[in-house]
Amino acid sequence: MKTNYLLLALSIPLFSLAQYDYEPSPENPFGAPNPEAPKELLDYAPLIGECDCKSQSRKQDQTWAEPIPMKWRFKYIMNGMAIQDETLKADGRHSGSIRQFIADSTKWYVHYYSAAAPTSTLGTWKGGKTKEGAIVLYKDQKAPNGTEGYSRLTFSNINEKGFKWIGEWVDKTESVAFPFWKIDCTNGKRE
Repeated sequence: MKTNYLLLALSIPLFSLAQYDYEPSPENPFGAPNPEAPKELLDYAPLIGECDCKSQSRKQDQTWAEPIPMKWRFKYIMNGMAIQDETLKADGRHSGSIRQFIADSTKWYVHYYSAAAPTSTLGTWKGGKTKEGAIVLYKDQKAPNGTEGYSRLTFSNINEKGFKWIGEWVDKTESVAFPFWKIDCTNGKRE
């Protein structure tokens, strides 16, 4: 009888560890996709890890500022059911997002937060992967002159060496685009 209790006591930690097999760990620092997650979770698989990037945004006069060195880190969270990313910029304007695919809507929902502009309500973009392999996300947003449109965020040129990202304001027909932020990770190193 004592042997049964001893075996049960020793096996409880093993069962509790198995609940979190897909979380980041020393052996797998960026986590792993949970096989129970929607297959679309793998849309971000090539981005998992850390990349050295250059971030460039518009200045007040609408010209491009000098590129800022940045690390962009992606990892699986919630036991491999979602993705979190964070940017660590040399200028201290760090940011990040939580990315969840909602199967009922067949869309990604991306909730953005920033150290430079803390808010009680996170901005949310939604979208998905295109046939060409880009990931495109949208949020309703008016232009400064009041024109209806979207904030459009696009990951493109995704490969084992990195990727490109651009944030743009686009009109409702997407025939007019004004880029406001771009990030180049194609020359970064993947770890």
